[in-house]
Parts: sequence; C-alpha cells; structure tokens
Amino acid sequence: MADIDSWAPATLAAQGLGRIDETTQALIPPIHVSTTYLRDAAYELTGGFNYTRIDNPTYGQPEALLARLEGGEAALLFASGLAAASTVFLALKPGDHVVAPKVMYYGLQQWLRVHALEWGLQVEFVDASATEAVAAALKPGKTRLVWLETPSNPMWDVSDIAACAELAHRAGAKLAVDSTVGAATITHPIALGADLVMHSATKYLNGHSDVLAGALVTSVEDELWERIGFLRIHQGAVLGPIEAWLLMRGMRTLPLRVERACRSAQQVAERFAADPRIAAVLYPGLPSHPQHAVAARQMRGGFGGMLSLRVRGGEAAALAVAARVKLWKRATSLGGVESLIEHRASVEVGTTTPGDLLRLSTGLEDPADLIADLDQALGN
Repeated sequence: MADIDSWAPATLAAQGLGRIDETTQALIPPIHVSTTYLRDAAYELTGGFNYTRIDNPTYGQPEALLARLEGGEAALLFASGLAAASTVFLALKPGDHVVAPKVMYYGLQQWLRVHALEWGLQVEFVDASATEAVAAALKPGKTRLVWLETPSNPMWDVSDIAACAELAHRAGAKLAVDSTVGAATITHPIALGADLVMHSATKYLNGHSDVLAGALVTSVEDELWERIGFLRIHQGAVLGPIEAWLLMRGMRTLPLRVERACRSAQQVAERFAADPRIAAVLYPGLPSHPQHAVAARQMRGGFGGMLSLRVRGGEAAALAVAARVKLWKRATSLGGVESLIEHRASVEVGTTTPGDLLRLSTGLEDPADLIADLDQALGN
C-alpha cells in the first residue's frame, strides 16, 4: 500500500484510508451488527471486542478517517451531535467555569442553559466573535473550557480559533470547537490550537440527510478524553453500526461535496449581497462580513455552504419568500446534497434569531437554478 502520510485529504477520504477487509479482500467495509462477542474457555475475549456499547468494529474506519482529516490523535462517534457536545460538558466537574458563545446552535444552547446549570457548571455566554470578550470572561484557574462554534449558526459569525486557544491555554482551560460547518476539510481547529473538535456528523460528514450522528476529535488522548470515552460507554451515547457504515460511505465524498457547496454558497451570497430586496447577506466569504479577514485566514478552500438572508420587510416578508420557493426545500438541518431553506425563528422557542432571517444550506444543485428560485421567490 502507498504511504498514506503523503496522501491529500481528498485521497484519504475517497480511499477510506486505503483499508481493505482482511477476511474477504472486499473494497467496501463490512457492517458488524452483532451486539456481543465470543469468549474462549478461559473466558478471555478472542477477537478483542466485548459488547457494542463499549466498541464495535464498524466504528474503527470512520473514526480513524475523521481523526486523520482533523489532524487529531483519536476520534469517537456518538449517537448525535448533541450527544457528542453534551458529553464534553458532562466530563467537567460541578463548579467548573465555562465560556460559550451567545450565538450558537440552538439545541446545545438550550442544553447549556438548563442541564449544564443543573449539573453545576458556571456557564458564561459571550460574543465569541470578539476575542476581547472571550479574554474578559476567562477566570484563570477556574475556567476549564472555552467552547466556540465557528462559523456560528445561524448568523455565521467567525471566531479567531488561534487567538482564543492561546487565551484559553494561558488561563488553564481547554478549547473545544464546534466545526460542523468547517466540515473537516476547510477548517482545521487542532492545527490552530484547539484541544477538541466536535461535529454534528448528521450534517456535512454524512451529507445525505439519512444518518443521525455526532463525533469528537481530540488533539491528545489525555485525562479529559478518557472521561469522555467513559461517559460515552456508560451513558450509552453510541452510534449504531449501520449508521456508522453509512457515515463512512458519506465521508468518502466529503471533500467533493463541501467544495461544491462552498462554491455555490459564495455565488448565492454574491448575487444577493446588493439586492434591494435583501437587508443583509450573512456569509463569511463576503468582504463585507465583519470577520472576513479572520475567516480568510483560518478557512481554506471555501467559506462554508451555509449563509443567511435577512429579507427586507421583516418576518412576514421572510415567511412569504420561504413559502414561494420551489427548488429549495423547507426543512430543518444542513449539509445534505439537497438545498434547504428555513425560517429559523419559527422553529426556536424563545429565539433571539431575527424574524427576517432565512437560513440557507446550499446543496449540490446547479447554483444558477438555486439563484433563479430565490429570485422568483423574492418577487418584485
């Protein structure tokens, strides 16, 4: 086999790390659906596996590929992105201080505001796109974790990962980054100093809107990582083997899909940036974006497939646009092959998301068709 250390990310993904099933020489990995494994007469495990809640052979390849793409030492799959993210916080101790973004994925924000506080964590929400705000919130010796989400959902603000990593480490804290939109191909938080990377693997990693999954990658297998692994086992927050296999299949086309989504999102953003029917286009790839310079420094090969449009005329106008689209699908989620449009404020209880905002996930359709559909939906 060729030296995979010399392979580009697209080659690593397409080849699935070049692994071949040793038993059958099959190019496609098998699915191991057994929940339990044989022991010998001395009651020793004969194959190295015990019980699927602890580990499953189907996890190995996607975990290894993701760790390689992110430049980490190890990765773990979880039953969902929220399961992965919440496990990081549960690995902390009551009384620990945590810094998190004000603008972030709604589900995790709600979890932090309710369950993390009940667990005893002290969570401080800041404008994480302002490095000085992160610095001001840190409590040396007490802050144990800084959580970033960049670009952040659904406003697509960008945090300076390298600067925040330096600040966090100086205060004795770990830095974790939700890099779901970074998609393991255009942003590499570990190379910028992050300790942990989280993905809602449901989104770009799988990319086909048919798997619920999450993942964590660590820069080093330390005590915190051991606690995270312990919690995954004992909370039962594991992925099913069929879902792990589907995730691996999706990851083999990841670089191509993300490249196309980024290119289409850029074209959509540029087309409507000066449109009088739009109050603002939120996309890190536009020079007008307040953190465009940071995004250009830490995002390589594109600025993500996600953007938001703030429709002139307010919430009623935004809802009317969403009602008139024909190609874009009105649905929650992101990162799939099909393009989605969502009036985010309608699906978030007690939201701070502006009512005039439409969140767009660009898929793999021809960008001219996507632009034409939005154009007709906006009307005259």
